[in-house]
Amino acid sequence: MDTGNKSFRLNQAIAKAGLCSRRNADKLIALGRVTVNGKINKDFSQTVNPLSDKVCVDGKLLKIANFAYVLMYKPRGIVTTLSDEKGRRSIVDLLPAKLRHLRPVGRLDMMSEGLILLTNDGDFTQRVAHPKHHLSKQYMVTVQGKLTSNELKLLSTGMLLSDGRTLPAKVTLIRQDESSTTFCLVMKEGRNRQIRRMCAQLGYRVSSLVRVGIGELQLGEMTPGSWRYLTHSEIRQLESGAICHSSKLVRN
Repeated sequence: MDTGNKSFRLNQAIAKAGLCSRRNADKLIALGRVTVNGKINKDFSQTVNPLSDKVCVDGKLLKIANFAYVLMYKPRGIVTTLSDEKGRRSIVDLLPAKLRHLRPVGRLDMMSEGLILLTNDGDFTQRVAHPKHHLSKQYMVTVQGKLTSNELKLLSTGMLLSDGRTLPAKVTLIRQDESSTTFCLVMKEGRNRQIRRMCAQLGYRVSSLVRVGIGELQLGEMTPGSWRYLTHSEIRQLESGAICHSSKLVRN
């Protein structure tokens, strides 16, 4: 969704202008240092529209950008970095020209695919990507070989990697034969190539890795390379750190 006409809570609008965090914005509001359309406003529930309302802090007019929020199905073989020294294709190349100023929220390695968010809203990125929010991420993983029940348990209870022990995760076996195992992994952290490193430590090579969900968002029927705007409710859910507790799996 392009949010040029979206209204924000007052503290949110101040944070999105890049002045300070929402918590510090609340302090400014309480101290009477914030005005809306020329009047001091101490109402924390007040909403403002960047296009029609003038928000000032200590008399200085805030400039709140026109934000856009996009959900994309990143294809395999596409990088999430915006400038690649090898000249490989980036996810922003899949967007129309008017949206190529957006930046990815988090990352997916080149050989992984699935759901990734893009925006030009730094406040949104910080709230969604920050580890303290423990926003769940759901992956469908296929490895070469037949994982044992004990190995699946190790993936769920935590493993010691070179950068520390992983957090507990939810692992559900989807299908299995002598040559491959597919499982769903729901985790609340996202270290660099974490899932691949976890599987490699058990002696398995990942042949397919698809992120199918972030929080309550799901890929659904999207296809590689497709994208859409987030809805107002989806943005609110993500910003509040909503965690998906659904046991429903998206199968590939």
